Amino acid sequence: MAKSIFIIMIIMVLLGCIISSSEGGPTTTTYNVVSFGAVGDGKTDSTKAFLGAWSKACGSGNRAVIYVPQGRFFVKSVNFNGNNCKNNAISFQIVGTLVAPSDYRIIGNSGNWIIFEDVNGVSFNGGVLDGQGTGLWNCKNSGNNCPIGATTLQFSNSKNIKIAGVTSLNSQMFHIVIHSCNNVKIQGVKVTASATSPNTDGIHVQQSSAVTILNSKIGTGDDCISIGPGTTNLWIENISCGPGHGISIGSLGKELKEPGVQNVTVKTVSFKQTQNGLRIKSWGRPSNGFAKDILFQHAVMVNVENPILIDQNYCPDQKGCPGQVSGVEISNVSYQDVHGSSATEVAVNFDCSSKNPCSGIKLQDVKLTYNNNKAAVASCAHADGSAYGLVQPSSCLL
Repeated sequence: MAKSIFIIMIIMVLLGCIISSSEGGPTTTTYNVVSFGAVGDGKTDSTKAFLGAWSKACGSGNRAVIYVPQGRFFVKSVNFNGNNCKNNAISFQIVGTLVAPSDYRIIGNSGNWIIFEDVNGVSFNGGVLDGQGTGLWNCKNSGNNCPIGATTLQFSNSKNIKIAGVTSLNSQMFHIVIHSCNNVKIQGVKVTASATSPNTDGIHVQQSSAVTILNSKIGTGDDCISIGPGTTNLWIENISCGPGHGISIGSLGKELKEPGVQNVTVKTVSFKQTQNGLRIKSWGRPSNGFAKDILFQHAVMVNVENPILIDQNYCPDQKGCPGQVSGVEISNVSYQDVHGSSATEVAVNFDCSSKNPCSGIKLQDVKLTYNNNKAAVASCAHADGSAYGLVQPSSCLL
């Protein structure tokens, strides 16, 4: 009898189904992608194996773990869709590395490498996501006609999501995107890409609510964190940014009718040799968009080109907006305890819309110097607000 039980257990392991129950807790079923045909040699296509594990997890009535062991698993563009998924407790536990195709043309026009759509209760833990984006970056930087590129990891139209301990390396385009989601927690993420890698935002949040981003280190060629239209109740804390373009709200106002950004907190963040620090930017053209109730708190700048910036005249390549003014309304933005050094003389720049001037801007305990403790300056256009405590450079707010 004991021998029969042992044989059954061996068969379950080979099938990737190990059922265990903690005392008083729910039963968890584990699906090892290797049991579905995945090979960790970095070259065998394991896409179908990952989808097979996902299908089994979705059909399970138990909590499910999709386990990726040590190794390099080559995966093409993959969509984990939750429309027919009855399981709201699926966890990816990744020990190894997922590897995108080195030929950027294979997934470069797909938009996404790994995407979750319409899922509930998914967590994505650990491992390395190697986007192998250097070939596409070189193509773009050479001015050739190239694919737009693929986002490494995206969650769309989903809720109750957790992303923890993930390393995203050399994404073709954005590293992590949260779009049209609710209740998302991102923690302990590391993003790495060259300072010259184009359009490789670290984490992008758009049309989402109740998103928290904590304890992460981001170095890339674009915004460390970008915040798009329709984002509400966003909390960002303990972030290290550099290289990159800083933490940016926007660009906003690209569309005439656009949802606004509201209730955003960014605290305990550091920027090292980045293009920007704390930035809000909007297109210089008509829009009903807005950004309000924003708090930037406890920020350290080290040789940052634009430590504090509101730019409402954003018009890349001077196309679609020359001669127009931004319709985006920016109000109730607070900067508290911002210290460090600016790489340019203008450390604080509020370049607001002449049609909808910035209002309710607050500076409190801000000290920014320029070039080995020289005096920096502030520049204001159409900006209304107040200053409290020690503020250097001196406030230019009306």
